[in-house]
Amino acid sequence: MRAVFVMIKCELGKAYQVADQAVEDIEQISEIYSTSGQYDLLAKFYVDDDVDVGRFVTEKVQTLTGVKDTFTLITFNAFTPDKSPGGTRIA
Repeated sequence: MRAVFVMIKCELGKAYQVADQAVEDIEQISEIYSTSGQYDLLAKFYVDDDVDVGRFVTEKVQTLTGVKDTFTLITFNAFTPDKSPGGTRIA
């Protein structure tokens, strides 16, 4: 599994409806946050390694009612604090 972050720009006044619909309709969603700035929402998805991320975003995220635009970030490694002295580990 790999994490994919998608920034979502919504139609005016639709961010909460888009967030609710994403949680209801997309099983791969882990978290979704409202944000300020150029985009209205930031969603985190976990997809299988063999999933075509472009197809996933265009078919699952961009088709949500009220979505105007998306910006996708693909991640490589997750760094988490290691509780041992001086440690940082890759999750």
